[in-house]
Amino acid sequence: MNRRAAGLLLHPTSLLRDGRGLAEDARPALAWASRAGFSVWQVLPVGPPGHAGSPYDAQSVFAGDPSWFPVHAGRSGYDAFVAAQASWLDDWCLYAALKERYRGAPWISWDEPLRRREPAALADAAATLSRDLERHRRAQFAFETGWSTLRAEAREAGISLLGDVPIYPALDSADVWAHQDLFHLDELGAPTKVAGVPPDYFTDTGQLWGNPIYRWDRAQETGFAWWISRLKRGLELHDVLRLDHFRGFAGYWAVPAGSETAEPGAWEPGPGGALFETVLHALGSLPLVAEDLGHITEDVVALRKAFGLPGMRVLQFAFGPADGGHAPHRLTRDTVVYTGTHDNDTTHGWFVSLDDDARRRVLDYVGGSADDVAWSFIRAAYTSVADLAIVPMQDVLGLGAEARMNVPGVAHGNWGWRLPDGALSEETAARLRRLAEVSGRVGPKA
Repeated sequence: MNRRAAGLLLHPTSLLRDGRGLAEDARPALAWASRAGFSVWQVLPVGPPGHAGSPYDAQSVFAGDPSWFPVHAGRSGYDAFVAAQASWLDDWCLYAALKERYRGAPWISWDEPLRRREPAALADAAATLSRDLERHRRAQFAFETGWSTLRAEAREAGISLLGDVPIYPALDSADVWAHQDLFHLDELGAPTKVAGVPPDYFTDTGQLWGNPIYRWDRAQETGFAWWISRLKRGLELHDVLRLDHFRGFAGYWAVPAGSETAEPGAWEPGPGGALFETVLHALGSLPLVAEDLGHITEDVVALRKAFGLPGMRVLQFAFGPADGGHAPHRLTRDTVVYTGTHDNDTTHGWFVSLDDDARRRVLDYVGGSADDVAWSFIRAAYTSVADLAIVPMQDVLGLGAEARMNVPGVAHGNWGWRLPDGALSEETAARLRRLAEVSGRVGPKA
């Protein structure tokens, strides 16, 4: 991302309609986005969602969501796909089949030989469940071919895909089950330390995510092989990847298992530059964006800059007691600026929740009116010096809090927003494209 560009934040689930498949459902939105001057489409994690439909609690960080594309592909390319992706595909298919056998129960409650992955038990299960394994392989091949079609159409429209890499997989995932040695787990498979963040903008008691924490020493002993495979897979599906919770690579908040909030946690050192040096050597480049929000210390900044990774800024954060570098006049080129992210309220919803003095301060800075504040934020992002400006679709449409994608710390009622029928008007596309043109962000294709 070495040129000015505009991006759209829109998770694929917001486009799904009637079972035709994501490639069909996304086609009109892609064409509209190209006409609007966007050249980047940011998506959330694309794996099979876990608890409460969260893409950040996926059952696999390698597999795709099998509900997005119907299974009707032939064998052309199937055998090559199965062979090329065997390092994660075999584990995922067996995990998914066993989850069905155990009626959705987490792997830590499975029979001990399977929980501990004893070779004889795995071989017996694979033989017994061979038809189910084939069904899951077929579903992943359908995702692969469908996503490849979608990505090719995006590329034809002049749009690159920005993916998302959550730093931690879910405990109940094929990844942790298959690589228990890489995490802080007890003899039963339960975490001894869990992930989270200390008190922050979103919550007074911090965020207790509950994901198991990495054994970074063991990861380094393997040459970070799992991380290399993970990022390689992500770049097979996307053009650029956003590293969620980048600060955790410098130092992470580890909370004793069983804690009721994240407050009892403590900072522990992450892998630092050793991880990124190894990944760079293996992949040849680092097309990554660092999500460097939250409690950012100098070591986090130094790690990001050492590898030339752009960071993130969020305009909604610029109007608190201290803007923390999020205000447009404080940005630098090596930045991806957002009006808000999937974790924020919509800009309109956020604005109306402010008190009178705060609302006046916002409008004094961005101009415009209270009714059109989302557009004022889009204009502020586009005209900033940041190389990439990304806008959630909800802000493009000027929607209120009812369209919010996620409320951090709230377990239910998230991830369900759908793009309303008829929402993508040519008037809005023309307005966005004109702004992209005057701010030097217009996409390469009309």
